[in-house]
Amino acid sequence: MNSDILKGKWKQLKGTVRKQWGKLTDDEIDMIEGDSERLVGKVQERYGRTKEQAEAEVDRWLQQG
Repeated sequence: MNSDILKGKWKQLKGTVRKQWGKLTDDEIDMIEGDSERLVGKVQERYGRTKEQAEAEVDRWLQQG
């Protein structure tokens, strides 16, 4: 799944984002608005990952979808 599809399907995917990254708040998930870079940033911030680790984690999640 690419970034354009992520933006288009964001409302449907919010639940799976919550399941995958439970530390993200509902407000943070709403603010991400399907932007993969914002998602990477929040995963990095909440989970203490490096940018590269967060990008790899989000990329793996996107490929599964």
